[in-house]
Amino acid sequence: MQHRALVLGIGNVLWADEGFGVRCVEHLADTLEFDAPVTILDGGTQGLYLLPFLEDHDLMVVFDAVDYGLEPGTMKVVEGDDVPTFMGAKKMSLHQTGFQDVLATARLMDCHPDQIVLIGCQPEELEDYGGGLRAPVAARIPEAVAIAADWLAARGITARPGRTLTNDLADSAIRQRAYEDGRPSEKEACRIGDARFLPGDLQQAD
Repeated sequence: MQHRALVLGIGNVLWADEGFGVRCVEHLADTLEFDAPVTILDGGTQGLYLLPFLEDHDLMVVFDAVDYGLEPGTMKVVEGDDVPTFMGAKKMSLHQTGFQDVLATARLMDCHPDQIVLIGCQPEELEDYGGGLRAPVAARIPEAVAIAADWLAARGITARPGRTLTNDLADSAIRQRAYEDGRPSEKEACRIGDARFLPGDLQQAD
């Protein structure tokens, strides 16, 4: 039987290292092509809207920033039933459905992939609104993508250098290089709040 594989990056690129998962799927699409159909998806913070994708695939690779309480840039690979325990560095909004909830709902509906692997990276910074990935986290992207490729290869889906065309990634304007190179400096765009309402000492420091 031909496997149907989903490679999913989740997170919010607007909050620094929270964007690790999304940047991983971008890198994977830019550097690899597969010998079988593989869905590469920027899942962002879509929550339950991702359920149809889970239903349509029997293999799933998930990239995410995960707070293991370890040194920034530390990666862990978790498979199967252990995955829901580790998902998600934090919820950026009270209205954001955590991916644990997505997996739990998929299991209740009996529409979850048969095999799941989570490739997670310990973030360094999550509070910098508008900031990019920190160096220890960004440096792990190629390794994370290689782990995903090896995991899929062990299940009969092999990759080679190339590109995978997909319409399921973010607009080119917020892809990593355009987003990080084009954003204003912290002085030009205060990322800790509205300067009109900051305490006096913070206003002076700015």
